[in-house]
Amino acid sequence: MEYYSPSSDIINVYIRVSVKLFLFLNIFFLSSSQVYGYKILYAEQFFKLYHVHFNQYPEDVLENIFYLEKALRSDFCNPLNALARIENETEWERYRYLFRMHVNLKLVELYLRLASKYDKKEAYFFNYPWKYLNLESLDKAEKIYEYALVYWEEAKRESSKAIMLSWIHLEEIQYWEDENHRIETGELDYERIINSHLERLKRVMRKFQNMDQNTY
Repeated sequence: MEYYSPSSDIINVYIRVSVKLFLFLNIFFLSSSQVYGYKILYAEQFFKLYHVHFNQYPEDVLENIFYLEKALRSDFCNPLNALARIENETEWERYRYLFRMHVNLKLVELYLRLASKYDKKEAYFFNYPWKYLNLESLDKAEKIYEYALVYWEEAKRESSKAIMLSWIHLEEIQYWEDENHRIETGELDYERIINSHLERLKRVMRKFQNMDQNTY
């Protein structure tokens, strides 16, 4: 899968978050004689850096996107250090499918959250003075929703692989197994949710495009 990148202005925020994180980690480890730093190399390590912020600012969302995309690109740790108890190769196979499925689902959620920061739920006549700013914001939201669809497709691919080994139960990640079941039964369908957002967004965008001094 080719992972898409956000638009240029989002990338600038993304870079600033990465630089701040890098500086923070270096200052933290260098200033404490009691803490011994270690390299973050494995998918599970990056996944553990994901956390829910009290305030969901775009920078906070992009920070978590950074961690999870790194998790998808990184090797898995030794099965002894996995997030579930692994006793054989088949369990290890199912674990990896479920891990990638779950991370992709989290990325879908994050991109939806990010899109909501730019989405305009309605085009009110009194928004005309900021017509083009609103259209620009809606254009960003549309692109981000489309990124979310890419990760949903990848989550479905990993889910279809995991379901082939559904007789294997990994207790520590039962929630991921539940997600696997919900995807395969159609109970969890982000494509439907995202497409509904895109359809509404296009309607709102047309309203803004049709605004002029006579409608204000």
